[in-house]
Amino acid sequence: AMAILIVFVNYLTAALTFLSMIGYALIYTVYLKRTTPQNIIWGGIAGAAPPVLGWAAVTGEVTQEALLLFLIIFIWTPPHFWALAIKYKDDYSAAGIPMLPSVASQSIVISQMWFHTIAMVVSSAAMIQLAELPVWALCATVFLGAVFTFQLFALKENSDNYNKVAAGIFHWSITYLSLLSVLLVVAQLLSA
Repeated sequence: AMAILIVFVNYLTAALTFLSMIGYALIYTVYLKRTTPQNIIWGGIAGAAPPVLGWAAVTGEVTQEALLLFLIIFIWTPPHFWALAIKYKDDYSAAGIPMLPSVASQSIVISQMWFHTIAMVVSSAAMIQLAELPVWALCATVFLGAVFTFQLFALKENSDNYNKVAAGIFHWSITYLSLLSVLLVVAQLLSA
């Protein structure tokens, strides 16, 4: 795969892909996954790399836009994954993996999810501004973020249905990122 990237794409994309693979396979999977409750944050680096890799493959460089796409996905990853990990926290404990929901209180998990969600909404709005997209795109982005934050309120208020509400957040997080991606494309096409 590396040879194909070097020959048919460019050296920058090959180098960044190699770093992502090493980061995920060795640093995250072998070491960090089993040693820190913040493991998914570090695992999110490799998960957020594809937009940068695609950008580098097409343009031959890494720009602010590519880095902001990386940041959005990087910050999105913890609340997305922790919402799923809430359901499987006992499995993580049994496997000896210190996923945050298996080693921290609900209030700590929720506060960490809040921090990352607010940062995700801010970085998503920053992308709209950086790309100079229309105001309606910014309003739509803020609306998507508001739905996400509303669900976090529900998580805090429904401790009896903690797992069920967390499952809803997990599904919405996928919808959020999908709709944001479509929004960025549509807004760019309509403003071109």
